[in-house]
Amino acid sequence: MVVDDEQRIVELARMYLEQDGFRVTSTTNGTAAKRMILKDKPNLVVLDLMLPGMDGLEVCRRVREQSDVPIIMLTARNDDIDKIVGLELGADDYLTKPFNPRELVARIRAILRRADRGPSREEAPPPIQLRDLHIDAQRRRVEVGGRAVDLRMKEFDLLKTLAANQGVVFSRERLLEVVWGYDFAGETRTVDVHIAHLRHKLRGMEPTIDTVWGVGYRLDVCEKA
Repeated sequence: MVVDDEQRIVELARMYLEQDGFRVTSTTNGTAAKRMILKDKPNLVVLDLMLPGMDGLEVCRRVREQSDVPIIMLTARNDDIDKIVGLELGADDYLTKPFNPRELVARIRAILRRADRGPSREEAPPPIQLRDLHIDAQRRRVEVGGRAVDLRMKEFDLLKTLAANQGVVFSRERLLEVVWGYDFAGETRTVDVHIAHLRHKLRGMEPTIDTVWGVGYRLDVCEKA
């Protein structure tokens, strides 16, 4: 679903997406978008920030209360605050207008590949157990001390990457490449926001997600005395 109050952008995105085999629905109104997303359950939403009826941030917030559908935000401004707020509310990615429609298609495909990817039984990796943390990659399930933790798609992929390489320091750029699957044009704050979400949801967990200043992040198991 493409949601934008500029009809020319809707039609441009529709043209490129349909050429790539997608079926596209659209609306130019935020209130209608929220209703349609929850009713029609699209596989992914491209959502503009500036919308009549209800702005994109509010649409994202309300959708996230009921759905984990991947969302790519569109913003006409290059303000970091818009991007950060969008990510905090649950957007999976963002593009700044004007954007290359081929890049939009590539990002949509990258997100959907990761959402749809499921390892076969033969290739399913074994569960990861690190102190309190248990990760079942096949079922995409995380437990901390036996308590199930609800993680969104990118949060799960980020945690699994760090846990599978326990003690290894990943730069933000490398995490973007591994978890997001494409070059994020240096917008490494996306990683910081998702790490903050993980730390909040996994608070009190052993092991911890450590910041290596000037480098990136690692998941480390501290030796107990």
